[in-house]
Amino acid sequence: MHQTSTPASLDKLKLRIQALRSKTIANGCTEDEALSAAAKVAELLDRHDLSLSDVELRASSCERRVYETFRKKRIPLDDCVGAIAHFCDCRVWREKNAAGDNRYVFFGLGADVEVAHYLAELIDGAVRADLGRFKTSVDYGRFRHQERHLANASFALGMVASIADKLVAIKAGRDQVNESTGRGLLVLETSVVDAEFDKLDLKMRTQRSASRMVSMTAYEAGGAAGASLAINPGLGKSQSGTTPKGR
Repeated sequence: MHQTSTPASLDKLKLRIQALRSKTIANGCTEDEALSAAAKVAELLDRHDLSLSDVELRASSCERRVYETFRKKRIPLDDCVGAIAHFCDCRVWREKNAAGDNRYVFFGLGADVEVAHYLAELIDGAVRADLGRFKTSVDYGRFRHQERHLANASFALGMVASIADKLVAIKAGRDQVNESTGRGLLVLETSVVDAEFDKLDLKMRTQRSASRMVSMTAYEAGGAAGASLAINPGLGKSQSGTTPKGR
């Protein structure tokens, strides 16, 4: 029968495991003492139905990582930032900095918010670059001058919507693989982040998305650009032992 672990008991467990793991031959213990300590660690983990990465994860503190937009108005990334946070198992909100510019705050475990910030930077830069290329295209040249603002917005919206769909699909596939392994690290990680997020006691406001006019030609061109964007952050979560995001 596995014991129910409270935060206090997990803190004690972590300290006990750390003490046992320090009993190595390199630290002056005999081989028998080191083996006995290793066996005790395994026994403790089994009794609590945990892994070492579980214990380390439960002891992890959440961090904030800010992505500055340097813009007072919303930017296309706003329509993708929720998918980025979901993909990275963290939370996100938009706020104003001291200069009145919008910024996104990612909140979660250290490696997760680093990946989220990386993706925000990657996607924001890609939208700007691909929109610049779209403006030199033949299709863009067919828009009348007064239609070009709508074309720009439609291209950017199509691109971030395509990227958001891709992130959601990759995340669903990764979660399915994680669930099939039989370990509940993803559920544990989410509970850790949720618990820490609740402690912030933020007054969050959800904005209802308004309907928008779009140019389907520009929107579809943006969608194609988003579909071709390679999402492979190459940043993992070594401290929790889970599969790197984006792989």
